[in-house]
Amino acid sequence: MVQKEREGCWAAATPQRPGRVLLATACALIDVDGRVLLAQRPQGKAMAGLWEFPGGKLDAGETPEAALVRELDEELGIDTAESCLAPLAFASHSYQDFHLLMPLYACRVWKGVPVAREGQALAWVRKEKLRGYPMPPADLPLVAQLSEWL
Repeated sequence: MVQKEREGCWAAATPQRPGRVLLATACALIDVDGRVLLAQRPQGKAMAGLWEFPGGKLDAGETPEAALVRELDEELGIDTAESCLAPLAFASHSYQDFHLLMPLYACRVWKGVPVAREGQALAWVRKEKLRGYPMPPADLPLVAQLSEWL
């Protein structure tokens, strides 16, 4: 029986995947009231108008944690340390032109007040309301995992 299950698994058609894998990182900033910060993608960017966890692409030679510390400073003007980032979940999603692999970290400790530095809208959202915000497809499974964790 085990052999048949394995054969069936391998016999299934392998879906076509884009050749390029994009590694990005995201953060669930959680305030003292348990709310999570979401950022709305600004006009002119792909998936404009959708809400997402702050973060971004890794630069060459950068770790996901270092990229996230850099992105949080660039996007929101806040300072945190790699030791303040707790790995929580990850997304693996195929878009038309690339496959996104995105770890999600939780962060409860930072210096400064988040300010939209790239023209994006920001919202502090309670976990019960997270599903009400339209998000990119890769972020949706992260909402369920984050909500369970909170």
